[in-house]
Amino acid sequence: MSDSTETAAPAGPQGQASLEEITDLLKNVIDPELGVNIVDLGLLYGLEYQDDASLRLDMTLTTAACPLQDVIEEQVAQNLAPAVDEWHVNWIWMPPWGPERITEDGRDQMRALGFNI
Repeated sequence: MSDSTETAAPAGPQGQASLEEITDLLKNVIDPELGVNIVDLGLLYGLEYQDDASLRLDMTLTTAACPLQDVIEEQVAQNLAPAVDEWHVNWIWMPPWGPERITEDGRDQMRALGFNI
């Protein structure tokens, strides 16, 4: 295969968005406290379509006591609505989130917001 050949990401079940497209949509979900999207912040642990064609999002928060869980879920719903028929968040607490999960793009975003990271 040559470098100029591109392959499209496989669509999700029943023509729903691919996992790559969903990841891009979730970059619009901004953690209200830190101002960085949940993907680059490392809060998204995994995505998987289930046998019933629903999407499971394995996610965490920076702390289990985060009071903004509902706000993040609402943003997820708004961004996934046009692309996914049914989804649910599977909140994961182990392993706990840590700053090592932040992508380089996320680190750049945090530095731009004045964080020393």
